[in-house]
Amino acid sequence: MLLGKKRKLGRKIKEMTVGEKLSLTEKIEDKDLLLYLGLTDDANPLYIQHDYASQTPFKKPIVPAIMLTGILTSAISKYLPGPGSRILSQEIEFPKPVYHYGTVHFLFEVIEVNQPDHFVMIQVLGHNEINEVVIQGKVKVCPPYPLEGLDGQALENF
Repeated sequence: MLLGKKRKLGRKIKEMTVGEKLSLTEKIEDKDLLLYLGLTDDANPLYIQHDYASQTPFKKPIVPAIMLTGILTSAISKYLPGPGSRILSQEIEFPKPVYHYGTVHFLFEVIEVNQPDHFVMIQVLGHNEINEVVIQGKVKVCPPYPLEGLDGQALENF
């Protein structure tokens, strides 16, 4: 938790370069799924009912795509470019399902830095534990703007 702690902004656009990468691994646990489903009131049987999912081509419950998108957007907010950044658009595909207790290895790569329009394009690729692509796409991100008078100081949380 960040309460009571100061936090610096993420990287400014002038500090970013094409080819920068971030690697992140996430394991999908029951607690994460239950939190997501509770917050969204999503009762899709494909996500939670083993008896239903066993009758589908998936054979067992799968992780909601938007939950994977949430992990992706959180990584952008936390790391690349980091705090203060904003997602402008995203084009994401989910070619294979992720199953409960699955592990996703994400790779983020900056493929464009557009200083005049103040955005970076980040390519995202995610593989499961058997190296199948489960998420792929591009995210257009507005890095944090430099703030006047901060001079590298940390920001107070509100």
